[in-house]
Amino acid sequence: MIGGIGRLFAWAAALLPTASAQAHVGAILLCTAQFVAPGGDGRLLGHLPYAEAPSWQLVAIPGFGYSKECRVHRDMAPDLLRLLEAANQVPEVKGRLFGISCHRSVAYQSQVFCRGVDACHDAAARARSSGPPGFSEHATGYALDFAVADRGCAVLSPCLANTPAGRWLIANGPRFGFEMSFPHDNAQGVTWEPWHWRWVGYAITEPGAAAARVTFVRARRQFPGEPRVNDAGDRWIQAVRLSTGTPLTGWRAPAAMPAPVPTPAPTPPPTPSPWRSPVPTATPTPWRSPVPVR
Repeated sequence: MIGGIGRLFAWAAALLPTASAQAHVGAILLCTAQFVAPGGDGRLLGHLPYAEAPSWQLVAIPGFGYSKECRVHRDMAPDLLRLLEAANQVPEVKGRLFGISCHRSVAYQSQVFCRGVDACHDAAARARSSGPPGFSEHATGYALDFAVADRGCAVLSPCLANTPAGRWLIANGPRFGFEMSFPHDNAQGVTWEPWHWRWVGYAITEPGAAAARVTFVRARRQFPGEPRVNDAGDRWIQAVRLSTGTPLTGWRAPAAMPAPVPTPAPTPPPTPSPWRSPVPTATPTPWRSPVPVR
């Protein structure tokens, strides 16, 4: 009987939350038993949340992966192929741009993130160079890390910006709809990553660009990339209306832009009446001296 009561108490105790769990309500368990709670704006260790793209939206880019297959969002693929084709027209850049890391599932991102935490034992420090699982742009399929085939520059190194291929990418990436997510001294607190680029389309009317811009609307307005895509027609409300994505939550629309005042059309000058030849004056009868009276 006593043994049965003991087992009952043990079972009941197992149902109660532990003191550790109670202390971390709302927090996310990361690696090495580190609990981290998202901030009031939804960010975790400086990173914004991103949903994972379903597998049917991903396509492989043949011959582009540096050491393994590179899969990206299908809407991004045409511009990526055009970028690579243009790069191959430049002799010092031809064949030197590769994808070292493209789409990552949330599960794989956890492995990538936690490897670094195991080394530094600090999730906050690790987050300066990698997004926590569920908070990485790579999950969307719209982001990728470039690598350059250059003996003097290791992969995922800032020296990429000083290589011929890196300089070409920085100068031309926005032409193909790509922008650097984490420029030097960015306000997001992430280390400078000249290899990490996200795709938003070169114009909002490009197929798939509206959905990509909805995905990155907060990042682009709060923490803009550099270099970035400058599109005069890029308004977040347009992106929401054109996209089939889910509505944004916790995001307030910016103040509406004032409507341009139309330039009044100049008043045309009055059309002159057609010229008419004046009526000829009658020729006067030649004067004759009167006949003298005789």
